[in-house]
Amino acid sequence: MLNDEICKLRDKLNKSIEEGQDYSIVYQLSIELDDLIAAYYEEKQGAC
Repeated sequence: MLNDEICKLRDKLNKSIEEGQDYSIVYQLSIELDDLIAAYYEEKQGAC
């Protein structure tokens, strides 16, 4: 589930960069992506 969310948000971030959207939008998406990635690895670590 987190993996799907990460992929969707990564695509959204890439699109915002390609379209030259405002830096604050790109920055916010980047932070959200970082948080999801951190949660993904925390979940993976807990499964071991």
